[in-house]
Formats: sequence, C-alpha cells, structure tokens
Amino acid sequence: MNRRQQNEGFVCESCGARVEPLTNGSYRNHCPFCLYSKHVDEQPGDRRSRCHGLMRPVGLVYKRKKGYQLVHQCLKCGVVKVNKVAVDTVQPDELARWAATLAWSDALNKARPVRGRS
Repeated sequence: MNRRQQNEGFVCESCGARVEPLTNGSYRNHCPFCLYSKHVDEQPGDRRSRCHGLMRPVGLVYKRKKGYQLVHQCLKCGVVKVNKVAVDTVQPDELARWAATLAWSDALNKARPVRGRS
C-alpha cells in the first residue's frame, strides 16, 4: 500500500463523521471528532490486522519525542495501541471535548454506589 492510499479520508464507523486525510505529513488513523480508531495495523502503517474491530479511546499519554498520544483499546480483541494526536492539520483532534466527556464519565462512576459495599 502506498503512502497516498494510507492517508485517504474515511467515514468514521463510530460516529459517522466524514474524516479528511491529514495535511501535516502524517497518517490519519482515528476520527478527530469522537477519537475512535479501527484495528487495521499489527505494526504501525502495515494494515495487516485481520481484526478490524473499533478501537475506543481510553487514555492520553505524553512522550517527550512524540508528544501527546491517544491510547486506544480494541473492542473486539482487546489489544491496546497508542496513536499520535493530530495537530496542525485541517481537522485537528477534539481532545478538549473528549477529556470533558471522560472526566464526566469518571465522576459518574465514582458517584455510583457499588453493590455489596456500604
């Protein structure tokens, strides 16, 4: 697969948004709106995975040389992968909205009583 084919736009299978190719010289592998990805690689860029499950964003990490990276977990096979955050491009990642959703979800989970505990 050539570089142009790897950086094609797509329709997000999670939220249905039209996702444009990156314009910053990198590859797009997740939706900039809901941040979901698809399990298509075994190694970065190889497109050899047979799983093809949706990958849910589960975290954010920072690495000095690569910057911020999204942590994704496959909903089908459970594998965890990291992907660089898309910045300086036509559709940058909407991390603020995702972080707010994650914080709200975390707050709800902490507020729920756990069965069997008093």
